[in-house]
Formats: sequence, C-alpha cells, structure tokens
Amino acid sequence: MTDQPAPPTVEDDLPEQMRVRREKRQRLVESGRSAYPGAVDLTHSLTEIREKYDAAELEADTRTGETVSVVGRVIHTRNTGKLCFVRLREGNGTELQAMLSLAEVGEESLADYKALVDIGDFIGVTGEVVTSRRGELSVQATSWEMVAKALRPLPNEHKPLSDEARVRQRYLDMVVNPASRDMVRTKAAVLKSLRSTLDSRGYVEVETPILQLTNGGAAARPFRTHLNAFDQPMLLRIALELDLKKAMIGGVDRVYEIGRTFRNEGLDSTHAAEFSMLEAYEAYGDLGTMKELVRDLVLDAARAVGRTTVTARDGSSIDLEQPWRSAGLLELVSEALGVAVDMDTPVDELVKLAEDREVDLQPGWNAGEILLELYEQLVEDTLIQPTFVEDYPESVRPLAKPHRSKPGLVEAFDLIVNGVELAPAYTELNDPVIQRERLVEQSLLAAKGDPEAMDLDESFLRAMEHGMPPAGGMGMGVDRLVMLLTGAGIRETILFPLLRPE
Repeated sequence: MTDQPAPPTVEDDLPEQMRVRREKRQRLVESGRSAYPGAVDLTHSLTEIREKYDAAELEADTRTGETVSVVGRVIHTRNTGKLCFVRLREGNGTELQAMLSLAEVGEESLADYKALVDIGDFIGVTGEVVTSRRGELSVQATSWEMVAKALRPLPNEHKPLSDEARVRQRYLDMVVNPASRDMVRTKAAVLKSLRSTLDSRGYVEVETPILQLTNGGAAARPFRTHLNAFDQPMLLRIALELDLKKAMIGGVDRVYEIGRTFRNEGLDSTHAAEFSMLEAYEAYGDLGTMKELVRDLVLDAARAVGRTTVTARDGSSIDLEQPWRSAGLLELVSEALGVAVDMDTPVDELVKLAEDREVDLQPGWNAGEILLELYEQLVEDTLIQPTFVEDYPESVRPLAKPHRSKPGLVEAFDLIVNGVELAPAYTELNDPVIQRERLVEQSLLAAKGDPEAMDLDESFLRAMEHGMPPAGGMGMGVDRLVMLLTGAGIRETILFPLLRPE
C-alpha cells in the first residue's frame, strides 16, 4: 500500500454550482427516485390552462375544482417558509405559477422541493387550478416530481448573452430570449407557407440526393468527400436543379424541393456554408410564370408571419404588396457607370471602366463576366425595393434559354430585395445540343482551375436528350427570405449555424 493521494474525480474540477446540483441529483437517486423519469403525468399544457381560464375574470382566492397535471421549467422560486411560489415556463414561452404549501403537499415533500430543486430544473406538478390571494392564475399543488434535473445553471435573463454565446449555445439563447424562440417558429411558418403555395398550384414535392458525382446547377465551390463503398470521390450538392429537371423529364410537370445545400465559400451576414434552398420547375412555364410564382411565394410567406411591410437596412420601408419593378442588367450597369454598355462593348473598354471604379476582375474574363461583376459591385446592394433584374449575359447563366429577342442574353432574372439576391429564375434551356456546348465550356473552365465552374454532367445531358419540355424554373434561399421578413442576419435564421471550433 502507498500513501499516494487518490486521483482527482470529475467533481473536483466542477464549478461550485454544478457540484451542488450533481449532489442533489445523487440524493434523488439514493432515495429511490429518478432525476430523469421515463414517463411524466401530463394532462394539460400551461398554454391550455391559460386559454381556458382568464384570471382577470376570476376573483382572488377562487378554486375552480379542476385538477390538472402540468410540466414546466422552473424559472423562479419564492420561498415564504410554509409556501413556495414557483414560476413554470414551457417551450412556447407560456408561464404559469405553481404554489407548493405545507398544508397541501406535506412537510417532507415541501422540504424536498426546497432542498433538491434549482432554477432550470423541469418539474411536474399535480393540483387544482386556482387563483392566488393576489388573483394570479395558479396550480395549487398536491404533489410534485422531478422531471429533469439541470446540472448546469441557466444564464441570467437580465444580463444578455454575448453574440458569440447566443450563436454557439443557441439552446440557452432560446431559453432566455423570446425573440430567439420566435425565430424558430417564424421560419417554420415560412416553410409551411412555401409548401402550401406550391402544393395549391399542383406542384409535387420530391427529395433528391445530397451526395453528387458532379458539380452542377450553380456557380459555387463544393465540399468534397469520399464514398468508401464505391471508393468514389463525391460532392455535397450546391444546388437542386439538375435532379429536379430529371424528374420533370420523367413526367412530374410541376416539381419542387426544399432541401439543404452546401457551398464551400466565404461566410458573412448573407452567406452560410450550409443553408436551405427552395427550387421549383414548371413544364410549359417561362420567366413570366416564374415572376408570378416568386411574388406569390414571398407575399404568402409575408402574410403568414404578419410582415408584409419590412424595414430596409437604410431605414426605409419596403411594402411587399406594392408593385415590383423590373429592370435590365445592362441598363442598370449603364446607369451606374454613366456610360452605355452592352454585349458589343469591347472587353478592354469594360476593363478600363472597371479599373476606374476600383472593381477587381479576374484575368481572361469575357464581356458577360465583367458586366456581371460590375453589376454585383456597383448596383446590387443599392436595390432596396423589390426588383426583378433581368436579361443576363449568356456566359454567366449556362442553364438558361437564349433570349427570344436580345442576342447574347438569356431569359433570366434575379429578385433583389433590400440589396440581397433572394430568388433567381430562368426560362430553362431545354435544347440538349446547346446545353452540352455550354457545359463543355464550363468544364474547360473547371479544368483551368475555376473552382466555381460546373462539371460536364453526362447523366443530366442524357436525360435531356430524351426530351425536356419547355419550362420555367426558380430558386429561393429560405434563410434569406426569413432574413428579409425579420431583419435578422443569416446566422440568426439558422437554428445551429456552423461555427469555428472553440
């Protein structure tokens, strides 16, 4: 035997509050009770009781005669000796008082509550619905039980969490911040509205693969992975487009998907590496069809959450129910430059115009790519009111159909609201010969090192060669729509956004 000290235990390194809470948990276990029972006696939610009884219509010290069993998180306790006032809260933020008195629960049970329960614990209470002497709606407990013991204390509701903590520990932010809980429900309402609008128009929701063999459907840098079963390099999808078009080719004339997409690019207030995207395609539709659909989707979602007028970042108001503007990309760029430009403007002249305005370009860009960069740097964030920016250069929208009357352009728009791209849409290219030519051009760019160029997807081209109907198609960033309707940044709209490791 030796006199060496025992190795430290986990409890030795714990903060005092956590150590005390663990001891209380252990006391529950040693007394034969569970700190985390598998079944809970629950007859009513706190909301249901609030909705059934209006304390303002009841006199103080009223007994309703109804016995209920409720569950909630303890957020406040006031001990007056023979009586404990306990404020319970459930997930939607509804609160209700429970009263534990010596006369009703007994000396041992009341002593146990005082000794074992902390702020943040979940408890169940059974008793009669009453009003207190001060007229507050309450449950007069005849018994209580531990439902889930919290081993870590909650943050102080009167001291805001740091921005970092709010995002990194979103669950705590939701506990103490009603706005954070509301955001979850707002996004759910938006998603429900989007589906309802599309379903009512006869669209069919499908699921398509997240793991892809090729990079297509958008200009973006993908995440790369490896499928061990096939010993095959794979990508996480950057868009939903190509598989949805295959479904349309197969006979699903109106098809949509709301799914997660992944782009291995920069992160900022409007960009996330993982985000929710809606894409929809309608056979025999075109750009006009998509304008109507996009407007209906946005307005229906805005009405669903009661926000048809939102505040822009410049402090002005955006009334989404007012008419939306349409403007050509070339016209907007010409206006910003003070010089008329079009697809026939020489590349060297466009380069000079960009240099004069300190717009950085990549070597070898063609006229369409330069014009798009000028638009994105000089115009896009100035478009506060809803604007359909139309008629993009062919080289920057390889999946869109050539314009019916404007050579060198395609039938495409981006909906810009509050300076942010919300919803791109096309009259979809359905000529497999032209589509192959454009994707070959994209694959050559990829071979030269362009990380955002699309791959040549033979599976998609083969499907197109069986005949793809004329169609309109659109995409919409769901998180960006929620941003527009709430005024929040993209990290606030995503429940658990990606963060650097601590």
